[in-house]
Amino acid sequence: MTGSLLRQQSPRRLRVTVHGVVQGVGFRPHVHALATVLGLTGAVWNDAAGVVSEVQGTPDAIAAFVDRVGSQAPPLALVTEVSSRLITPIADEAGFSIRPSERTAGRTFVSADVAICEDCLAELTDIADRRHRHPFITCTNCGPRFTITTDLPYDRPATTMAGFAMCPACAREYADPADRRFHAQTICCPDCGPRLRLVPGAAADAATRWGDDALGAARAVLLAGTVLAVKGIGGYHLACDAGDETAVTLLRKRKQRGDKPFALMVRDVATAQRLVELDETGRRLLTAPARPVVLAPRLVDASVDVAASVAPGSADLGVVLAYTPLHHLLLGLPGDLAGPAALVLTSGNLAGEPIVTDDVDALSRLAGLADAWLTHDRPIQVPCDDSVTRVIAGHESPVRRSRGHAPLPLALPFETPPALAVGADLKNVFCLGEGRLAWMSAHVGDMDDLTTLVAFDRAVEQLRALTGVTPAAVAADMHPAYRSRARAIATGLPLVEVQHHHAHVASTMAEHGLEPGTQVLGVAFDGTGYGADGAAWGGELLLADYAGYERLGHLGYAPLPGGDAGVRNPCRMALSHLRAAGLPWDAALPPVAACSEDELRLLDRQLATGLRCAPTSSMGRLFDAVSSLAGICHRIGYDAQAAMELEARARASTGASGDPRYRFHVAASTWNAGPVIAAAADDARRGTPPELIAARFQHAVVDLVTEVVTTAAAATGVRTVTLSGGVFLNAYLTEHCAAALAAGGLDVLTHQQVPASDAGLALGQLAVLARHAPDHGPSMTSPPGRRTEEERACV
Repeated sequence: MTGSLLRQQSPRRLRVTVHGVVQGVGFRPHVHALATVLGLTGAVWNDAAGVVSEVQGTPDAIAAFVDRVGSQAPPLALVTEVSSRLITPIADEAGFSIRPSERTAGRTFVSADVAICEDCLAELTDIADRRHRHPFITCTNCGPRFTITTDLPYDRPATTMAGFAMCPACAREYADPADRRFHAQTICCPDCGPRLRLVPGAAADAATRWGDDALGAARAVLLAGTVLAVKGIGGYHLACDAGDETAVTLLRKRKQRGDKPFALMVRDVATAQRLVELDETGRRLLTAPARPVVLAPRLVDASVDVAASVAPGSADLGVVLAYTPLHHLLLGLPGDLAGPAALVLTSGNLAGEPIVTDDVDALSRLAGLADAWLTHDRPIQVPCDDSVTRVIAGHESPVRRSRGHAPLPLALPFETPPALAVGADLKNVFCLGEGRLAWMSAHVGDMDDLTTLVAFDRAVEQLRALTGVTPAAVAADMHPAYRSRARAIATGLPLVEVQHHHAHVASTMAEHGLEPGTQVLGVAFDGTGYGADGAAWGGELLLADYAGYERLGHLGYAPLPGGDAGVRNPCRMALSHLRAAGLPWDAALPPVAACSEDELRLLDRQLATGLRCAPTSSMGRLFDAVSSLAGICHRIGYDAQAAMELEARARASTGASGDPRYRFHVAASTWNAGPVIAAAADDARRGTPPELIAARFQHAVVDLVTEVVTTAAAATGVRTVTLSGGVFLNAYLTEHCAAALAAGGLDVLTHQQVPASDAGLALGQLAVLARHAPDHGPSMTSPPGRRTEEERACV
């Protein structure tokens, strides 16, 4: 609406609709304050499309309102559009008001959960403030949003705060335009808000505690070296003293977590910097309103006591700042008795299960894990695990996009019909899309558990209700045994099957806003993805756009003995690669020594007969094999353990990083790993330090990527390269690959908004679906004539 149009008639009245993340972020109070300052009359309210206001006054004041309503929005708002139209003025109108919300057609965005703000934190610690030590202190600028929303428009009755009537003091603040809590839907205080409760375990001889007594008892549980279940924003966590080796070991054993690293919670950046190395980007991520867990290199001389079993075999520590008032109270406020400087904080579940959110469910499902429960009576509507991220080459590289980000939409560079992309079976995240927007779900989990399948169905319905997307088509992975694919088929909607690594490449393209028709050279390295020839792919170079792909090259096939058994036992993958390279199983080699005689005989027969040996081109499995050859990891207790420990050893290497003996043999479209395996085995026999083997191998992979991509770029004229797949969660590999390719004049795209792993796969599936109408059929593969002889032999 231009100023000249506004001046065509008098008096002026304008209806202004603001779209985007504008509900639950203090936008109506912002509009009220702006209109009042400009001397305008009218009203503001929420509806399903966003925030609507009618303003009446002088043309100059109305023009200023339109200019400033979006540009000066509250910190948590994300304005995508401001639309306006002239309407008939109202005579004798006085003042500006906030009206009740209206239920209309349209779409607005739900705000993500955000950390406690500095103002609320100051009140929490102020002994003179009426909210001193209140575990649920919040205002318009902070607190839970997504996880407590039950309906839209966003108002207190449409949240799980509906059952808490405001006391007179809170009601006055809520109605006061000058107050920070003006129309804050989560407003509460000790007199009217949720109540904290400590429930002792069955073995404890104690009564239930309430309020500050519950908090004191909870801190005593932590100081006693036992495990506390804590109800957070998006689910229950399990916590213990990070410096207590006995407590951490106990939690690890109970949770059946293997050696998978735990995250640490600390109270402030100063404490975090006594644990890990943080550059400017790392500090920014750590202190962002989303408050993710940030993976950062651990300090050799860390001055905060951390048990060795917190993150065995890892070069990094995952650190998160306290993001709720309850977390700050657990870690201790000024004047409290000294407690742990860092807490282990991990999701409340057994390994592979979804996070627990229900209070009754928590008492049963966590009974064998926790010694006491610190809970409260504000329900959690939507489960939401912590987000996890790290810095690679100066940019954010998400590992898990969940709390603090979900359900904020991602912008798409193309139109998509209303659709659901169901993601993968590991690290499942699904995606809803319509128009030019895509909504990634919070982390769901691994789809091999009934409770996860139930959680998936519930999460789809919740996100569908909040976004208003009614899918007309569904995208899924091609793997015939994927449970996510079965869920897609069960919808009865037209199905588009998307090849796994094509989805990885398309995911990178979509998050970087590449237009339809753009071609890229997609390097897709991961553990396993169902290939067009029925083999397990995972070391791929694709010439791709959203509509399809051509497989330009891949790692040579090697047998994966026993399927999942081969994945769980990297020593078996090492023996398979030795056999494929024509090398003997020398008893002096670490993977041979790690196997019993019976296991060796079994593997020998499997590989000789091909019994239960799927062919795989997986780069992830090659990382496993070299990890075992170097004597680093022979059996895994969690996904990608062998590869993660191999990365850690490479980063610890102080010797020469490259070695000409470590070089893949590239023949046409196939990359033979035999020479690399031979060199690594030779080094292992010589007693070469594992750190040096790890570094030499990963630099060989960098050299391979540089060679095959440079050759493909010259042949195709395509200069944009994407790096995707779980192997590129490896910071050491990704940084070196990106630097080498960029040095050759190529444009390198890495993941900066969604994970490189299967947790980002659904975005790519949606992108392929959008360019591939359901009536075009399910096939997304290369033309059969372009298959290599090796591929045809595997069908």
